[in-house]
Amino acid sequence: MFMKTLNLVETKDGEQIAVWQVIDSVKDNNATNGNIAAASSVAKTQNILLTHGTFSDKHTCLKIAEYLASYGHHCYIMEWRGHGHSSVPKDKFNFETVATYDFEATFGYLFDELELDNLHCVTHSGGGVGLTMFLVQNPRYIDKINSITMFACQAFGAVVNVKNHLKILTAKLFTRLFGYIPAKKLKMGPINESYYTMNQWFDWNLQKNFNSSFIKQSNIEQSKLAKNIIVDVTNDGSFDYRQHMPMITIPIYAISARGDKFISPTGGCKLFFDAFNNPTNVFREYSISNGDLDDYTHSRIMISRNAAKEIWPTVVAWIEKYAK
Repeated sequence: MFMKTLNLVETKDGEQIAVWQVIDSVKDNNATNGNIAAASSVAKTQNILLTHGTFSDKHTCLKIAEYLASYGHHCYIMEWRGHGHSSVPKDKFNFETVATYDFEATFGYLFDELELDNLHCVTHSGGGVGLTMFLVQNPRYIDKINSITMFACQAFGAVVNVKNHLKILTAKLFTRLFGYIPAKKLKMGPINESYYTMNQWFDWNLQKNFNSSFIKQSNIEQSKLAKNIIVDVTNDGSFDYRQHMPMITIPIYAISARGDKFISPTGGCKLFFDAFNNPTNVFREYSISNGDLDDYTHSRIMISRNAAKEIWPTVVAWIEKYAK
């Protein structure tokens, strides 16, 4: 029986972020009573943080969280501000706001309040982008994370051809005109995203960069980044996350979907993956031509029966490979 418990953690800018704990009570009781073999093939329970991307909430991660919990692991799902059971923000926010405040509050809760001694991360789409920015901003957490699995994650590589460039430019103009993307009507997910939130993603991909929206050369010396990394800046003075992705030395398993033609095409996911420049990382495109069950789409790569059958077990194997 799966138990889901909601905890609200407060960010430094006053928002309430929903962090759901998902455990299999039967497996957890077995482990507590010393029957480790019945709980999991791992001698120690692993803690796993999952998070979604745009247009989504905890349900994007819930089924795979339950699957991971069935192995005796403890899962935690973070919902972005304005999504699911997190508070509706007072101010506009974008990907970087989530990375700077929501992830920070969640990691503080996991390591300072719960005092976890191991953590793996599993992300979908923008969740992986947010995690990347957070870790560049907070390198002290890099050694605390055992492994990362990224489903369909890219930030600056969606323009793989002229057609995609026109699609993204059109989407940007449409979203600017109407003020938001009607995800519910378009059946993209349960959350409509504002132009302010999506504009950062549009610009990253159209300009092929991964620049900060608010970290500048003029204030970098006073920021927490100054003590941890050598800062290079762009021509307009913006901080460039891409240049510092190699500092994230955590083993990463990156997954792409052949049928994801717009949000996270394989070429874009590979470009994001390559920016980490870590030879221990693994990249895998799932497609029928590669002998897999499906070409998958942006959502089905993480939420589908075929994904549960052939992809989820590889995530378990990646986590167990780096279990401590």
